[in-house]
Amino acid sequence: MSLRLKLYNTLTREKSEFQPIDAKNVRMYVCGPTVYDYAHIGNARPVIVFDVLYRLLRHAYGENGVTYARNITDVDDKINARALRDYPNLPLNDAIHAVTEKTANQFHQDVAALGCLEPTVEPRATDNIAQMVEIIEKLIARGHAYVAAGEVLFDTKSMSDYGQLSKRPLDEQQAGARIAVDAHKKNPGDFVLWKLSSHNEPGWESPWGRGRPGWHIECSAMSGRYLGEVFDIHGGGLDLIFPHHENEIAQSRCAHGTHVMANVWMHNGFVQVEGRKMSKSDGNFVTIYDLLHTESFGGRKWPGDVLRLAMLMTHYREPIDFSVKRLEEAERLLAKWPAAEAGDAKVDQSVLDALADDLNTVAAVQALHALAQAANADPEKLPVFAASAALLGVLPKRAELDAAIAAAVDSLVAMRLEMLKAKNFAEADRIRDELSAKGIQLKDGKDKETGERVTTWELKR
Repeated sequence: MSLRLKLYNTLTREKSEFQPIDAKNVRMYVCGPTVYDYAHIGNARPVIVFDVLYRLLRHAYGENGVTYARNITDVDDKINARALRDYPNLPLNDAIHAVTEKTANQFHQDVAALGCLEPTVEPRATDNIAQMVEIIEKLIARGHAYVAAGEVLFDTKSMSDYGQLSKRPLDEQQAGARIAVDAHKKNPGDFVLWKLSSHNEPGWESPWGRGRPGWHIECSAMSGRYLGEVFDIHGGGLDLIFPHHENEIAQSRCAHGTHVMANVWMHNGFVQVEGRKMSKSDGNFVTIYDLLHTESFGGRKWPGDVLRLAMLMTHYREPIDFSVKRLEEAERLLAKWPAAEAGDAKVDQSVLDALADDLNTVAAVQALHALAQAANADPEKLPVFAASAALLGVLPKRAELDAAIAAAVDSLVAMRLEMLKAKNFAEADRIRDELSAKGIQLKDGKDKETGERVTTWELKR
């Protein structure tokens, strides 16, 4: 492989060359959504960021050489509360299913509109309860967990190097779980692995009684099941470093007796909206669905490729201010790029070099714009631009026309070329203006071998 990929590792606080455990099966896990509500624009950032990394890894190691797991959390106290609120007349399990299916389906539609590929596997928490129970049993047997007041808790002081990821001293740690923890913990930083369920809460049978898992144990179980005890890359948002990822590491390492859980930990920066932290109370809470389908942000709907490019115009580790101005900037840039279909051309090295430097999408977009300008001037350079844009997932596609209409456009384009050869410029201009009025843009170039005029066309964006 010619690509020398360097990634910043939160665990080591260094950027270093990526060396996969198995070059024939590069394994990546990214924390996915908790499906109690529609995904917001902050949720979209890691999906887009790690989609680009997934594409880059597939380019480097082959489409069948990468396993990408992104989970769905479908058991959670927020889901339980939403189910009771929205479906009070349904049995609890049916109400929970109604909430999670609706929001999970919407999430899939939203991220597809953002140009994201489907992960290799998308495990759900509720399908991995047995794996969670197995890990908890191992932790108890090895002295890393204990039962107290109907809960199973992880003993943070049983792990000598707990806190390596966040670099926070143990005495500063807080109980990190979505489920409330009482005063029966041995240490303030101990966190819930299993919690007993009441009659109006979802629950599964376990050695400790009918209950439900804590938040962190879910990802340890799902990543271990689908990627192994140690895998290559674990990704997510910066807000997950502590407590979620810190506690994932503790559970997995102590259960399996491994030195690491994942070799590389990557985290994208925070998302603000119009310069402020996103908050429902402040009125700037924006979902992906809102942006795509309503006029609630900037008084208009926004195409998925514009939303995606706006995200990629900031380096993934930097904070981003998601604003109308940023979306308009992305839209103007896309409008200057030629529409095309991805073919067999090679990705330009300038784009590869940018992405290989810790996923520098800012430099990659700049390189891509230069390729677009070159393709606009010389149609023969269009395939390289198309391949490079496709790697970033931002290839402007030529809109489909009815075959008969497309044939009629081709006929008019050919007629215009004949008019130009005959020096009937007035008629040539009339044909061009007629097509332009119908939303069809012509692009003139020259055949390098014959020197003759060549005209291509596309629908205006």
